[in-house]
Amino acid sequence: ATHDAKYRGNWSPYIPRNVILRYSKENDTVLDQFVGGGTTAVEAKLTGRNFIGIDINPNALEITKSKLNFECEFNPTINIMQGDARNLSPIDNSIDLICTHPPYANIIHYSENIDGDMSLMSMKDFLFEIGKVAEECYRVLKKDKFCVILMGDIRKKGMVQPLAFETMRIFEMAGFKTKEIIIKEQHNCNATGYWKTNSIKFNFLLLAHEYLFVFKK
Repeated sequence: ATHDAKYRGNWSPYIPRNVILRYSKENDTVLDQFVGGGTTAVEAKLTGRNFIGIDINPNALEITKSKLNFECEFNPTINIMQGDARNLSPIDNSIDLICTHPPYANIIHYSENIDGDMSLMSMKDFLFEIGKVAEECYRVLKKDKFCVILMGDIRKKGMVQPLAFETMRIFEMAGFKTKEIIIKEQHNCNATGYWKTNSIKFNFLLLAHEYLFVFKK
């Protein structure tokens, strides 16, 4: 369709496609509150799911809207709007599937100074705020439905910071049950060369995987 790799840190379309096909059905409503470059939005449209895409960054919304400008056999209802993943007040308990890829704390900055941009936060602040995200996910999702999050770990001063599992625990504390932990390999990313050079220099292993958590309400 309209996928490309220009939006830094976006996920492979195969991830949301497989999630959407397994955990939802046609005409269900899928939410991605970190819509970013629009990958989930495109896959929702291609698979006939209604879609709500939210991002705090207006630039992400414009990119997403442009990605959705194609014809396909389905004509679902799609709503792209600016908002904060920590406060989904326009949405009630109406979501059939959450499929999202949040930023990894202070790794890739998606803006310079947007208030509330979680990509600008330290790990400590990020984990505090992701708790609000988890509570909102739980509130808007229908009972017995699924919330799927891709999250990776980070490295600081040579030491691994287990951001992914900390996030998993926070979602469990919000009321979710963990149905699956899926390992997603990652290779040849934009920053792989930088990290490979440093891994040799400072003697550490590359983080070559992320976690796809499947939570059930």
